[in-house]
Amino acid sequence: MEKNKTYSRGRKYTNGEITVYWKPDACIHASYCYRELIEVFDPGRRPWVDMYGASTAEIIRTVDMCPTEALTWKWNDEKKNENIDPSHTNHVKLRRPELVTDDNQATAEPVLVKIMPSGPVVINGSFTLKYGNRVKNVNESVVSLCRCGSSHNMPFCDGYHRKIEFNDD
Repeated sequence: MEKNKTYSRGRKYTNGEITVYWKPDACIHASYCYRELIEVFDPGRRPWVDMYGASTAEIIRTVDMCPTEALTWKWNDEKKNENIDPSHTNHVKLRRPELVTDDNQATAEPVLVKIMPSGPVVINGSFTLKYGNRVKNVNESVVSLCRCGSSHNMPFCDGYHRKIEFNDD
């Protein structure tokens, strides 16, 4: 069986049924993964992902909680990927659908914005981000913006909010 491997944007882990992809650059350390399923996602262990620590269903449920898609997954049987349940928000996107208006003109998909409790603002979709005199075009991606003011990569979140114990309260 395939072991943990590196791919162009991070690491991938498999249990034979599904493959979980981890993009460390997108991770904001929201900690849903290890809070929900430490048997699989344990940052104190190397490798930190043990795909045999829980059932496939539990792994999928936990990966779907990741707010930035730093963790995503897909079925190893490609036929299962064709009819994926849309509630699995962190399923590896095989092709992003277009929304079509009544006059058959394609429209942009909505941009989703989440404010993470005691964490960043997470924006998902295709959009243009203007900050200062810089412009970043984001296509079908996730961006995490700092709310604590302590990121070393402003305006983007680098997870520093956890070190300073930023709190919304």
